[in-house]
Amino acid sequence: MSRIHKAFENGKAFIPFLTGGDPDIATTEKLILAMAENGADLIEIGIPFSDPIAEGPVIQEADERALKNGCTTDDLFELVKRVRTKTEVPLIFMTYYNPVFSYGNERFFKNASEAGIDGIIVPDVPFEESEEIRSVSKKYGVDLINMIAPTSDERIEKIAKAAEGFLYCVSSLGVTGVREKITTNVGEMIEKVRKVSDIPCAIGFGISNPEQAHTMAQVSDGVIVGSAIVRLISESGNEAVEKVSSYVKEMKAAANR
Repeated sequence: MSRIHKAFENGKAFIPFLTGGDPDIATTEKLILAMAENGADLIEIGIPFSDPIAEGPVIQEADERALKNGCTTDDLFELVKRVRTKTEVPLIFMTYYNPVFSYGNERFFKNASEAGIDGIIVPDVPFEESEEIRSVSKKYGVDLINMIAPTSDERIEKIAKAAEGFLYCVSSLGVTGVREKITTNVGEMIEKVRKVSDIPCAIGFGISNPEQAHTMAQVSDGVIVGSAIVRLISESGNEAVEKVSSYVKEMKAAANR
């Protein structure tokens, strides 16, 4: 059984996101290990990119800080190798296609696999155009995580049938970021998935507080939180480990309440 599948065996999965290299590589490493120790079932690491079209201002600014500090894809491969010697928590990269393409598909997935990456999310590559990446990621045993959104409609079942690892269910239209209320009927999206697949479904975009985590976990297999964590890191810099640890613990508990 893959590490990703195991992540959904411990109740509702809590999946935190952070931007690699923000505020620096050493702090990113400490944060990943602290998240794993405090209840994170799977961790998303963002590869910083200069034009992250799906991200709101909080994650955009984190990308800018990481790039300004000189964080590279190779730095993140090395980081994952070090983390892998200390934890078995599943790790997935969240990246745009440009960094993968410019690195070279074959070389990227070979290095990702050797470092210990379990999956990858590429939000700017539509499912219908993903075959070129999927064939290479599959060769190296890295799950290509599909996304579905409220607008996916009749495509949902087709995407679910081909899904690997887990399905990332986007709760809201627009870019990432904290939202006061999540008004989409995410349960309806997940019902469509359940008709054709038993793949785990995790909900992301907009979740930031324990109440939202609890509500979204009722209709899914897990919750994903990014901007709220990246904001904590931006406020506390390399002092953020303690705050992020207690936040992760609280959110994991809320998802499983």
